Amino acid sequence: MASATEASAGTASGARAGFFVRLAGLLVDGIVLGIVGTVLGLIFKGVAGSLISLLVGLLYFTLLVGGRGQTVGMGAARVRVIDKDGGGEIGYGRAFVRWIGMYISALFIFLGYFWMLWDGENQCWHDKMANDVVVRV
Repeated sequence: MASATEASAGTASGARAGFFVRLAGLLVDGIVLGIVGTVLGLIFKGVAGSLISLLVGLLYFTLLVGGRGQTVGMGAARVRVIDKDGGGEIGYGRAFVRWIGMYISALFIFLGYFWMLWDGENQCWHDKMANDVVVRV
């Protein structure tokens, strides 16, 4: 029998990660990417540095989430991204869609991130776009 913290709509199992756990993971990722971005900004000045930093962020989230289901921050927070319907990895294409969706989630006063507070599956907008859920490991 599924508990209240498990999904009822999707077949992916596992307790859904809460807001503060996911926020902690995102903060760790922000620190990691902030350090890398600062170093790249010192090496590559101006627009080139910004574009390279953006590319690093794209590769970081797409390759790590698409390949192993979690970034460094998600690993530290002990959460993982899985397919909502099957529970497996989401792959690189959907991880890329999720990364784009993270920017869309942030556009409107971070409403897309806060959405999980009243969503039954604890999904942010970018989770819905990529049809994934974030579960505790």
